[in-house]
Amino acid sequence: MQLVGYILIYPILFLTSLLPFRLLYFVSDCVFVVMYYGVGYRKKVVTQNLKLVFPEKSEADISSIRKKFYRHMCDMFLEMIKSITISEKQLVKRFIIKNTEEVRRLEALNKSVVVMYGHYASYEWSVVVGHYLDYKGYAIYKPIKNKNFDNLVKRIRSKYNVFLISSKEAVSKIVESETQNIRSVTAFLSDQSPKSSKRQHWVDFMGVKVPCFTGAEVLAKKLNLSVSFLKISKVKRGYYEAEFEPLADDPTQFPDYEITDKFTKVLEAQIREAPEYYLWTHKRWKHRLKKGEAIP
Repeated sequence: MQLVGYILIYPILFLTSLLPFRLLYFVSDCVFVVMYYGVGYRKKVVTQNLKLVFPEKSEADISSIRKKFYRHMCDMFLEMIKSITISEKQLVKRFIIKNTEEVRRLEALNKSVVVMYGHYASYEWSVVVGHYLDYKGYAIYKPIKNKNFDNLVKRIRSKYNVFLISSKEAVSKIVESETQNIRSVTAFLSDQSPKSSKRQHWVDFMGVKVPCFTGAEVLAKKLNLSVSFLKISKVKRGYYEAEFEPLADDPTQFPDYEITDKFTKVLEAQIREAPEYYLWTHKRWKHRLKKGEAIP
């Protein structure tokens, strides 16, 4: 059944990916109308999230951010499909690393690197970071149940020297690389909400106490890897810039969870600058503490 679904859907995705960008964004505009005014995909969740973290904003402000977000989300969805056939040359032109000197500095440390970032702007196209690095690239991800689509996503990422690994594989893969004296860069989307069994640390994120993943920091400390934040910004439709911002060259010198807290603060600052580019559809604040409630 999974193969049938793949056979039916993949040709549509492939043909869509061949569209020139002007037509691709016309399709995105059409999808936006359906998603926002018709289906209303997770509109309730988005509205609740925005009202929760921006209690000072008016209904008009919330509505404006929400509409801009859905336009961006539809663009990002179509850009993700475009990744199937986009050339590396074209993607490098559309996703620029502004401070390549920081990349060289990190490599000069002769240490593997952990990169933390959030579901902001084009986290999908961030795969092109591998183009700028001499290091081997890993990205932590949640495997897709349909193995055919899972293999497709892996194939797309591997074009840019980035290989997808599950969180369970992360330590063994990186240790293996270190043993072979192969330096690597491992990307963590670190703003997701962990399951109850993994709620080890709580942070103040956008004014709300929520549990957070600490895997990136734990791994960095365990193997003494440097840690950076990847700040991705949307320049205009279809064009992005990113900067590496150091969080810890030597993570062993930081108290537990301080690096995670630093990441949370810089991500929050970015979201407050332009909230429409954050992924408001995911339930980041699902397990939040209520006012006055003690941390479990």
